[in-house]
Amino acid sequence: MKRKLLSLFLALAAILSLAACHAKPDSDDGSWAVYWYLCGSDLETNGGFASTDLSEMMEVQLPENVNVVIQTGGAAAWQNENMDPTKLQRWLYNSEGLQLLEEQETANMGDAGTLSDFLSFANSNYPADKIAVTFWNHGGGSVSGAAFDELHNLDSLDLAEMYQAFDAVWPANKENPALELVGFDTCLMATVDVAALFRNFSKYLVASEEVEPGNGWLYSGWLGELAKNPAMGGEELGIAICNTYYQGCEAVGTQDQTTLSLTDLTKLTPLLEAYESFGQEAFAAAAKDPGFFAQLGRAASQSENYGGNTKEQGYTNMVDMGHLARQTAWMLPSAQRVCDALDVCVIYKVSGIYRAESTGLSCYYSYNGDLDDLNGYINMGTGIAFKHLYAYGLTGKMAEGGDAYLASLNIQQLPVITTLADMNWDGAPLDLNDEGSSILTLGPEAKDILAGIGFSLYYVDETNDRMLLLGTDNDLTADWENGVFYDNFRGVWGAIDGHLGYMELSFEGEDYNLYSVPILLNGEAYNLQVAYNFTAEKWSILGASQELDESGMASKELRLLKEGDVITTIWKLASYSGDDDFAMHAAEDVTVTADTAFGEAPLFDGKYSMIFEMWDAAGNYAYSDAVTFDCSGGEIITTVYED
Repeated sequence: MKRKLLSLFLALAAILSLAACHAKPDSDDGSWAVYWYLCGSDLETNGGFASTDLSEMMEVQLPENVNVVIQTGGAAAWQNENMDPTKLQRWLYNSEGLQLLEEQETANMGDAGTLSDFLSFANSNYPADKIAVTFWNHGGGSVSGAAFDELHNLDSLDLAEMYQAFDAVWPANKENPALELVGFDTCLMATVDVAALFRNFSKYLVASEEVEPGNGWLYSGWLGELAKNPAMGGEELGIAICNTYYQGCEAVGTQDQTTLSLTDLTKLTPLLEAYESFGQEAFAAAAKDPGFFAQLGRAASQSENYGGNTKEQGYTNMVDMGHLARQTAWMLPSAQRVCDALDVCVIYKVSGIYRAESTGLSCYYSYNGDLDDLNGYINMGTGIAFKHLYAYGLTGKMAEGGDAYLASLNIQQLPVITTLADMNWDGAPLDLNDEGSSILTLGPEAKDILAGIGFSLYYVDETNDRMLLLGTDNDLTADWENGVFYDNFRGVWGAIDGHLGYMELSFEGEDYNLYSVPILLNGEAYNLQVAYNFTAEKWSILGASQELDESGMASKELRLLKEGDVITTIWKLASYSGDDDFAMHAAEDVTVTADTAFGEAPLFDGKYSMIFEMWDAAGNYAYSDAVTFDCSGGEIITTVYED
């Protein structure tokens, strides 16, 4: 019905005169203009999500003093009869409906010039007292940016390109920014780096820390609020966007991991100053004792992070700023200033039950030690201290300008960082206690080396010369003071309707853990998002999403399971006798019913192997020797593996 409605509006609009299309409102008449940069990408090609949002917009009857100027492009196909994928098109939606203003040959919407041309066109032809600029597409956080153009190799607008485009139309002015609001109906763009950029151009920022579900913002909701009250300012509009977004997510069941925040960019300076002090204190601590990096890594692993950050999903390296500050406050007193400043500038937010630690803005933390990603952050990010901290932590050296920075902190020399690569802990021996639990003893230095520890579980089939990797978990007891670790394995594993599958721990919290479970969903690769609530002692399936693209683009579609869907569980398969790498192996098919659930299931009879997995803050890994155990009729007999 929505696509038919879109076609009807366009047919009616054809009778409107060109003069009406280009009528300029008086810029002093209390008017609003929304400049909507709508890069359809695969979201529109495959799912028609942009067409749906356009139809939601046209459910709203706008008053005469509100205009929405739209540029469409960046999609291989549009799921309506009107947008042309071979053209870059500009549209006006106002009190008279939707009208095509002009069209050009296709251009890369991930290019600064394309964005600048649109903003200049909109501002010249449809000025207003209050202007909002909104982006619609995928997002990738501080490094990858937003607006990934499907027609141009998923090229995106990075933060430098956004600055260039906005500055060409509205010269940067922190004291008197030209725009009322900038908004991202995309994933992962509520970052301190994005906020620092746009405080030069806008009073308010609306964006999500987490991946957005495919339903995205509810355009009939927030535009409807604006239509009722065009006298509202950016704060009221931002609150309306947040509230209606969450209501829309509740309506379709995608609210559990939802985040959206409204930041008052005019109040951002104290946060940037606190963040810099926080980074300087962290750097000084690391320069005094490099074991700080291990402590910071463990704090980051227990801080709410966004977009996945697992081997199977890929790494966005974005962590909640306030939660990371709280987790490190015991060793960095300046962390409290960060929390206080966030409370001042993030003036409204919504979040689901499995994003309860969200404070509204994320910051960069390298979970995987990738140097290319780090260099992207160094080029794009705000502030100085954390850039030098992470460069030192990952390379043992300073970034460009490091000598001057050290001198500014009165640091004469940096100590050498000891990493896992120096410890010879690969193949570390295991012991068994009287209860049959495996014990890894590394010694007190473990607390200064390891950013985390968990275990991997394998099914061993010697007869057929194969091993199946079932995944990773953190169900163990860690004595960090003495460097002794005990497994709490209970002979059960994650399963979909009783069918065991591969799973990865993606977040370990005090109230809940989050897991990523690779599956095939109707033959297409997805990661099932699963939560375990410690208080309720209950598992929940939150939905299915796809992994990060190589470009850094996060999938916007959170796919809810439907009755009749076919899930194929995944294990990782390698030969038992060889040294080949583990590869994805399709295991069993499960047809989704109304009662489909994720939970724990006993291991089936056979031989299993468990290995402790260790990692440091620089992304190095080491693996212990194995313990093996036999499952038979619910009984488990454990032995230490011997060559």
